Amino acid sequence: MRLKIEHTTLYRFDTPVLYGLQQLRKTPKSSYNQSVISWETRIEGGRKELSFEDHHHNTTELISFDAHITEMSVICKGEVEITDTAGVLGPHHGMTPLWLYCLTTPRTEAGAGTRALIRGMSSEPDISDLHALSERIRTQLPYTLGVSSPDWSAEDAISAGQGVCQDHTHILIACARALKLPARYASGYLMLNETTTQEAMHAWAEVHVDGLGWVGFDVSNGVSPDTRYVRVATGLDYSDAAPISGTRIGGMNEELDVRINVVQQ
Repeated sequence: MRLKIEHTTLYRFDTPVLYGLQQLRKTPKSSYNQSVISWETRIEGGRKELSFEDHHHNTTELISFDAHITEMSVICKGEVEITDTAGVLGPHHGMTPLWLYCLTTPRTEAGAGTRALIRGMSSEPDISDLHALSERIRTQLPYTLGVSSPDWSAEDAISAGQGVCQDHTHILIACARALKLPARYASGYLMLNETTTQEAMHAWAEVHVDGLGWVGFDVSNGVSPDTRYVRVATGLDYSDAAPISGTRIGGMNEELDVRINVVQQ
């Protein structure tokens, strides 16, 4: 399937920005089951300083704000071809060692809540065990829009008893790593059936399973990624795959407007 994507981020400020730098991770990966046919990033009110590939194989663009602006737009768009592999991506690629994805982070550290979710599981879980775990997380911690904070850890979401896709992803990663399985955070675009316009990117987990390699699990939707999913960035947790991160001087009272359109071409 070929998907057409347009991702627009509009910043507005009450006072002028004196200086600012942002890292963008919005460019899809050409790897495994997907091929980027075309992609471009356009900046209005700023400029692209450079582009590089980080150690997670994420295309990262560094952009700067023009001095004294009160508004800036970042428009990313292109087309991606996806092949359905039932969520199975295959062997690990790249220079980053597989053991790195067994390391915990503050957002994915296993606590009492995580251990309760994996209690009774095999010490060597197979693909069916992981699907069952994903469903257990989705059932016990229902998707609830607007309840969580961006800096929540897996244990924070478990304590709250609910969360969004970012929280579900961190919980599954924490569980997998507690079971000694490499796991990583994936962010990207998802074509929805009920609408073409969205306000945020999606997130899911990828776990490395013996005999299969990397396998994707979208806990929030109870499925493995198919041709509706476009992988953009991966990492140990959200901080490695965040669409935008950075700093600025000035620009008080930021107002952010995000619009994402994903349609079949």
